[in-house]
Amino acid sequence: MRTTPARPPAERALPMARVHPPPLPARPPDTEHGRAPAPDRHRRQPAWLAGRDWRAVPRELAVVGGGAVVYFGVRGLTEGNVAAANRNAGRLFEVEEALGIDVEKTVQEPVARSDTFTAVVNWIYIWGHWPVIIATLLWLVLSHPAVYARTRNAMLLSGAVGMVVFALWPVAPPRLADLGLVDTVTEYSRSYRVLQPPAFTNQYAAMPSLHVGWDLLIGLAIVVAASRLWVRAIGVLLPMLMGWAVVATANHFVLDALVGVLLVLVSLWVVTRRPGLTSRRRRRATRAGPPHPRTSPEAPP
Repeated sequence: MRTTPARPPAERALPMARVHPPPLPARPPDTEHGRAPAPDRHRRQPAWLAGRDWRAVPRELAVVGGGAVVYFGVRGLTEGNVAAANRNAGRLFEVEEALGIDVEKTVQEPVARSDTFTAVVNWIYIWGHWPVIIATLLWLVLSHPAVYARTRNAMLLSGAVGMVVFALWPVAPPRLADLGLVDTVTEYSRSYRVLQPPAFTNQYAAMPSLHVGWDLLIGLAIVVAASRLWVRAIGVLLPMLMGWAVVATANHFVLDALVGVLLVLVSLWVVTRRPGLTSRRRRRATRAGPPHPRTSPEAPP
């Protein structure tokens, strides 16, 4: 019996490897005709720019700037009677004597004897106020809008109350109250008149001291919003240094500073207790949600 030899099993065809064409060389930038290469849409932003809402800056600049213009304009136009301002300053100093806090001469004596101390207190009084306030508010409106809203509203409220006091109860500063104190800012510095021209200055608006009050407000905002310890330390030191500077330069009585602190704290309490004054910005921040995570070229969206 003839047997048919068994057929070998059919060999499977091996898959052919996919051949990719070699990559094309990168096209150099077309600089011959002045055209720059297209920007990389996956390029990362600097960390301090990520998630910042710059659209709020012009709006808030108009609000705060408008408030500052009104504040200085009204303050300059409501300069009180000189005799009444000196009389009120004398009464204020008598109250300080009764309380045992009439330390203006004691605070200024070491400053007046040292050119270094004079330069330091003048620098704190001039550059530790408006420049610090502006820089801090810009940082807050970009990074901490809820803290910014409380700080801004407390500044506006305390400034409005301060304008009323300036108009109804003018008080001469110690440097103008015949107490034998030296006006170190006017005598040894010209920077203050550049930052605040005489047309916007009320010489008899010493009570309350918003130099101290607003620096306290800014210091509290820094302590609440900052994450680094040394930045928080600046927030703690800021109002204390300003309190020393306003007395050492003979621009405010001690009671002026204390009333300024009290006014700001009450204003901050009011805007915190009134949700309508700060909830609008808080709702906006809540609706916006956390910033979207940045993507890299290796992981495109």
